[in-house]
Amino acid sequence: MSKHKRQAFFGGKKVLVTGAASGIGKATTLQLAELGATLIISDLNPEGLEQTASEARRLGASDVDTHIVDVADWDDMQAMASKVLKKHGVLDILVNNAGVGMAGDFLSTTVDDWQWVLGINVMGVVHGCKLFAPAMVANGRGHIINLASAAGYYAAPDMTAYSASKHAVMGLSEALRAEMADKGVGVSAICPGVINTGIVASSRMRGSTGQAQEKIVEFYRKRNYGPDLVADAILGAIEHNRAVVPVSPEAWVLYGAKRFTPGALDFVSRSPMLRRFRPGN
Repeated sequence: MSKHKRQAFFGGKKVLVTGAASGIGKATTLQLAELGATLIISDLNPEGLEQTASEARRLGASDVDTHIVDVADWDDMQAMASKVLKKHGVLDILVNNAGVGMAGDFLSTTVDDWQWVLGINVMGVVHGCKLFAPAMVANGRGHIINLASAAGYYAAPDMTAYSASKHAVMGLSEALRAEMADKGVGVSAICPGVINTGIVASSRMRGSTGQAQEKIVEFYRKRNYGPDLVADAILGAIEHNRAVVPVSPEAWVLYGAKRFTPGALDFVSRSPMLRRFRPGN
């Protein structure tokens, strides 16, 4: 879709983006700012969130509403939703982007690690959908974007907790899409792949992966597949109401392999060589 058509499509749309202080959330916010959307953005990082808001205003966004929110905290999310719905009314688009990384074999991860990653990656998405989908349904239109991962369909070695969280997001998105199909609300799961954002540096890494964290960060940096490409895919998913959207080349390869040659992918995933590759986002 051309920029002119995108401006016509997104201009004036009320959009909430969680995890907007950096990475994919920030890139999505800035692209929407250029297209004239009304922006509501949230994060736990106040400095990063204000930086995103400032850049969005410089790009022409006239209304950027910021909220410091922990998506894993139901009370926190309820308070934000109450303010947003009172000020803006029904959302047109919800982007459940906030998420964290977690690597390490199952025996090395703790119950606290699991509660942390599931609380943010899964319950953060559930909270967003629970609080904003009902008004969309009552309004008969809207779109929900859930950030999943290539790890949502490829259970990467040494990423047990993260893969479990992203498989949950994929399952939630698929079921919710079916439920919302006759209610005018679209639902898309975005599966970025190896994207150069700060998520790897801020990830919890246990066992042998913790010792390799700097090398993994450097690999993502050299790969240099930027969050702008994911933001563009998010906009495309909304425009065309796509169900599952792999983004990077490796995300597409893994998606195809999982669908058409799952046995071969399972065999390859056990090789020590592939254990160095982690799909991350």
